[in-house]
Amino acid sequence: MSGKGGIAARLYRGEANVNVVGRRRLWFTVAGIALLIAIGSMVFRGFTLGIEFEGGNQYNVPVSVGTLDEVEKAFGDAGVEVKTGQTVGDTQYVIKTELINDAARQTEIKDKVADHFNIDPTQISDSAVSTSWGDQVTDKALVSLVIFLALVTVYLVFRFEWRMAVAALGSLLLDLVLTGGVYSLVGFEVTPSTVIGFLTILGFALYDVVVVFDKVQENTRGITGNNNSTYSEAANLAVNQTLMRSINTGLVALLPVGGLLFIGAGLLGAGTLKDLGLVLFIGMGVAVYSSIFFATPVLAELKTREPRLQAHESRVANRRAALAKQAAQAPVVDSDGVPLTKSGERSELAGAAPRPGSRPQARRPRAGGRPGASGRR
Repeated sequence: MSGKGGIAARLYRGEANVNVVGRRRLWFTVAGIALLIAIGSMVFRGFTLGIEFEGGNQYNVPVSVGTLDEVEKAFGDAGVEVKTGQTVGDTQYVIKTELINDAARQTEIKDKVADHFNIDPTQISDSAVSTSWGDQVTDKALVSLVIFLALVTVYLVFRFEWRMAVAALGSLLLDLVLTGGVYSLVGFEVTPSTVIGFLTILGFALYDVVVVFDKVQENTRGITGNNNSTYSEAANLAVNQTLMRSINTGLVALLPVGGLLFIGAGLLGAGTLKDLGLVLFIGMGVAVYSSIFFATPVLAELKTREPRLQAHESRVANRRAALAKQAAQAPVVDSDGVPLTKSGERSELAGAAPRPGSRPQARRPRAGGRPGASGRR
């Protein structure tokens, strides 16, 4: 029965159609505006880099001394610039400052902070991170990214075709740029955990895109031999058939990440999980959007530029126009099969027509006619 079942079943059967591919100009405009904002923020605002990339010092202070704001103020009064401060668990504050290479200066800062809170200086531990370590992390991350994208391209070309590879890579780059833009706009600190998270969301985004493309390939196989639908319509049906699956997969993936971020880092104070949780939460959310509203529309835009598919679209349009013309020329009849006029009334020519199942009546002789002309033989 038509319309039977939930929304997922109706989408799969094509009864509830979300016109994603047909409105691709709209999604491209949305993606373009978001990209401009993200790139503009990264160029003019930049990123808030952690001490692992900029270099700096890290001090661990017990939470028993007071609040985080009081600890940060104590370090500021000691004459050092505080980059970030966070609570780690229920035992200590982690204060990250500018890089101080002078050992005597480091000792002086610890002594001033310890004297401010009346504790032993040995209760405050410190460590220094040079910029060279951050440069090594960045270089390795870039090399890993290039290798990953190269392997993905080769796989997609052999598994599908080069147009699907281009659309998938475009979707992955969209995920990276938009996630980076959010980090830049909000001012989230970029740490090695952030870099690991960026590489992780690429795998998630690729998985979702490949599942959608597999359904697109199934629906469009031999499309030129069928004049009932175009490539864009078949691709849009594939998006609808995998729409609920993409949304459900995204929600299921975001639940544990949200628990890691909001419960682990927020409620329990596991500050070391915040950086990883942030990039995963943002990146996975963007990946769900791009796999639905960007990857397949880009693929459809590339495919419909092929001459053979353009000719196929013309054949489909001509066939639909012929069917519409034929339907317009067909007479309109009532429930008894009697033709109707444009106003909905029975035609005069058809008024004497016998209704289906009725018995024909004998004709009366004309006045002045010959006797016996009633049909006697």
